[in-house]
Amino acid sequence: MAESRGKSMTQGKALDLILRFSIPLLLGNLFQQAYNLTDAAIVGRTLGANALASVGVSSSVQFLVLGFCIGMPIGFTIPVASSFGARDYRTMRRYVWIGGVLTALFAALLTALTVSLCGWILHTLQTPAEIYADAYAYLVTIFWGISCTLLYNYLSGILRAIGDSKTPFLFLAFSATLNIFLDFFCILNLHWGCFGAALATIVSQGISGLLCLWTIRRRFAILHPQRDERSWDGTMALKQLDMGLPMGLQYSITAIGSMVMQTCNNTLGTVYVSAYAAGLKIKQLAMCPFDAFGTAAATFCSQNCGARQPDRIQEGVRIGVLTALVYSVPAMLLLVFGGRSMTLLFLENADPAILDASARYLRDIGFFYPMLGLVIVLRQMVQSIGFSRRAMTAGVIEMCARCAVCMLFTAPYGFAAICCADQSAWTSAVLYLIPVLASSLKTVRRQLEAPSA
Repeated sequence: MAESRGKSMTQGKALDLILRFSIPLLLGNLFQQAYNLTDAAIVGRTLGANALASVGVSSSVQFLVLGFCIGMPIGFTIPVASSFGARDYRTMRRYVWIGGVLTALFAALLTALTVSLCGWILHTLQTPAEIYADAYAYLVTIFWGISCTLLYNYLSGILRAIGDSKTPFLFLAFSATLNIFLDFFCILNLHWGCFGAALATIVSQGISGLLCLWTIRRRFAILHPQRDERSWDGTMALKQLDMGLPMGLQYSITAIGSMVMQTCNNTLGTVYVSAYAAGLKIKQLAMCPFDAFGTAAATFCSQNCGARQPDRIQEGVRIGVLTALVYSVPAMLLLVFGGRSMTLLFLENADPAILDASARYLRDIGFFYPMLGLVIVLRQMVQSIGFSRRAMTAGVIEMCARCAVCMLFTAPYGFAAICCADQSAWTSAVLYLIPVLASSLKTVRRQLEAPSA
């Protein structure tokens, strides 16, 4: 297998580079969502609405934990991308090794903590008694597989940091196909129910992580830390933690608002739990292009930070925002007019009340999808140029807005309050992120243009 040295984004047309990078990233995000979508579709259509509610009742908690497991390792790779852009390969490899050690430590810590607290979490969410057993089996299995999530996200983040978004997509595509097979096998042949759906997910994701590791060992010698580069450096570790922890916490803080939202929704009954579970899966699928455009533009900006090219950083920001806004229009139309039909993918012959509630939720959030696109892209831009704590603050604002709407208005207005919570969170975050990004770009320009930078 031929050796590769990655793809630099410090030269060439910005739009072409970002779009080429984002296409496999988008497909990879879609396959990532295919894990959860496959679980929901197969569980809902083969085991029924209560089983779907068992999978969906803890979705906010999964986002709380797994979001941290996605954001943190990506933050660890920001210095990798910056060093690659500066062509400082020795420093880059040291960051790769130290980030790997940090990822392994967090894998052990998070697994022990979440598995031991699983039952308490479901009780706190006021999980209905009729679905508690299946919900516990699903959630605790997902928690046991945290190391698989961290393995894939850290190694795929390293590959993307050096400009390779195609390889993680190919492996994720294979693993998503495997996940579909394992779902049917575990549920229909072995009759393992919700536990089988969760097991299929973590096994498939673990395989995608191992394939990334195999590729790095075979093709990317530039990423192999030499013996003298495999040494602990507290300053470098703190820099990666300073990037990774705020990024992970940003996902988790946002998820706290989603947990409050889900807890309030769970008090409305199984019909709304099932409707929200289906609607949430569809919402996450429609978000995938935003994540792809934001990550592509963020990688572009990170590499050009290392290369000290502030003009290209600003160009990357403009392209990221523009692509997100262009995509938000068809996404909005699809959610507003097609929500009920898409819900049928998960629930065959469902109660019309469930379909109506899911369609209402998707219609109401659909009108605000341009705001969601701006939140995702602007936040990733702020992160990519080194201001992870400012990006985390946007997550705090989202959490506060979402919690306020749900806690104050669910009791008097019921499901209508659930359908308005996301919009308030996205709008509040955008109003914060626009001036913060402008200020951050000015700061970075001054730093990069300084003679002593």
